[in-house]
Amino acid sequence: MSDHATPTAVVLFNLGGPDDLASVEPFLVSLFSDREIIELPLGAALQPVFARVVAKLRGPSVRRNYARIGGGSPQLRLTREQSVLLEERLNAGLCHPGFRVYIAMRYSRPSCEDALAAIAADGISRIVTLTLFPQYSKATTGSSRREFDRALGKAVWGRRFEVTHIDRYATHPRYVDAMAETVARAWIRIPAERRPRAVMLFSAHGLPQKFIDEGDPYVDEIEATRAGILARLNFNGHNVLAYQSRTGPVKWIGPGTEEVLESLGLAGVRDVLVVPLSFVSDHIETLYEVDMLFAETAKAAGITGYWRTDALNTSPLFIDALSGLVTDHLSRAEPSCGGCGDCRAKVAV
Repeated sequence: MSDHATPTAVVLFNLGGPDDLASVEPFLVSLFSDREIIELPLGAALQPVFARVVAKLRGPSVRRNYARIGGGSPQLRLTREQSVLLEERLNAGLCHPGFRVYIAMRYSRPSCEDALAAIAADGISRIVTLTLFPQYSKATTGSSRREFDRALGKAVWGRRFEVTHIDRYATHPRYVDAMAETVARAWIRIPAERRPRAVMLFSAHGLPQKFIDEGDPYVDEIEATRAGILARLNFNGHNVLAYQSRTGPVKWIGPGTEEVLESLGLAGVRDVLVVPLSFVSDHIETLYEVDMLFAETAKAAGITGYWRTDALNTSPLFIDALSGLVTDHLSRAEPSCGGCGDCRAKVAV
């Protein structure tokens, strides 16, 4: 555990998003500049140029989508609320604060460099990074970790920090408990006489198929979380898994959520509960895609009862899960070198 004289920094990894409509294009440029996620043509040297072109072309439609959910992403606000509650939970019962929680967004501010600067200013040397992507993928946690390591490797930090990482928790009992609670709460909103014929549709963020072909564990971990939720609910009804947020000309994992909704409607299904999977807070994928775009698809397909589970956001069970991940990790993990690149951080969940 943390010594009260030298608190531990917990850094929450998240994707980030535009705070307002003016921030949409800069956010898209940052996103499309990540070559390990999106390989635009003509090589790495011209990737930033193409990123700006793509952001300019897509900017108007993306701004319209954000305008429909209030003019910006709520992700930073919600992540800050999660960080405050997590810090309170970690420090509960301690005579002296032993933990400080910071945020590192991948494609917006505060960045990894912002987090490290704040940690250094607070005189902290021990860091645990904690992803807010429960299921590991190189496109999410992997990208955040690479950016963090890049920032950590800057000469200004030297060997100041000792760092370990919590990079996944798809089957962690407390996390799955939190997910199951949100599903159970939403399921009973469906009228009792209609539940036997209702379908539970799990919708996870999509990935290019080549990531999975190259060994990315994301799909396996999504399936494991889904299985854990169903087991806790003792649910034996009709359920299906689909993937959303697919874009671009490459082949993506499937089936797509919209395609599944259309198929369910054609099959005569009239009630569907959508369970956003892989998301731990509301953002454009839940507030626009699920609540608006998919709702329109469902209605057009003849689905008259369209429901979705609440995002975890500041769920007490979820905050308890995050706290448990950190404390369990610290009881088992040994610090890595803090930026030399010669060792691999241990992950203990």
